Amino acid sequence: MTSPVRSVSQAFAILRLLAETNPMSLSDIARIAGLSPSTCFNLLKTLLAEGAIERDARTKHYRLTRAWASSDALRNDSARALAERARPHMAKLAEANDAAVALWKVIARERVGLVTRAESKSGLRVALADGQRQPLGGGAVGRALAAEERIDEQELARRYHAVRWQTPLSFDDYAAQVKAAAERGFALDHGFAHRGICTVAVPIAGISPGFALSASVFAGSLGDAEITVLAEGLLRLRATLLPA
Repeated sequence: MTSPVRSVSQAFAILRLLAETNPMSLSDIARIAGLSPSTCFNLLKTLLAEGAIERDARTKHYRLTRAWASSDALRNDSARALAERARPHMAKLAEANDAAVALWKVIARERVGLVTRAESKSGLRVALADGQRQPLGGGAVGRALAAEERIDEQELARRYHAVRWQTPLSFDDYAAQVKAAAERGFALDHGFAHRGICTVAVPIAGISPGFALSASVFAGSLGDAEITVLAEGLLRLRATLLPA
């Protein structure tokens, strides 16, 4: 059997990325897809010529053409099915704890992206932006994924250094927090990734390409016992999403 043609695989990776996060700049596409800017540009030029994508002349962002955007073939079925099952449970958890609850998906070696979210109806609440992305190692989600994958120290350091921490955090402390997450089953970020925000997260194992659930509240709004209760809610939510 012959090996797959690398450039074709790379082109489909770009199309799948644009199907999930649309539109995007050249630099973002290259970074998330793990391509050099020159390789990415040549692939985009080819996709433009074939009519699969289009480029906004003002923003210089790329997006799928209408015909390709309407196709379900490029979309991640596991993400869509997981989101559909999770949404009603997420909404209940968000309202019960006055939290912003999110489902995240690993979208590249460097990033996770927001799949779907639920927020409380409180007048003052944490809000997440549609299409939000963050570094793979960042926040409670990054720690939860690292703990689940049991990555080595070199990879852990790579992920740690790629994050712009809003509150200073040493690598030793970060590694200790990942270890703690592995032991208790959930990860915490107390304002390091986003100042003033406390986030708890749990990984979802066994579903490609990798998913996690998180819940965020204003720092200081919940005590340690209440944060543990919130984490337990995420763990129960995860249990409803995994095959029996």
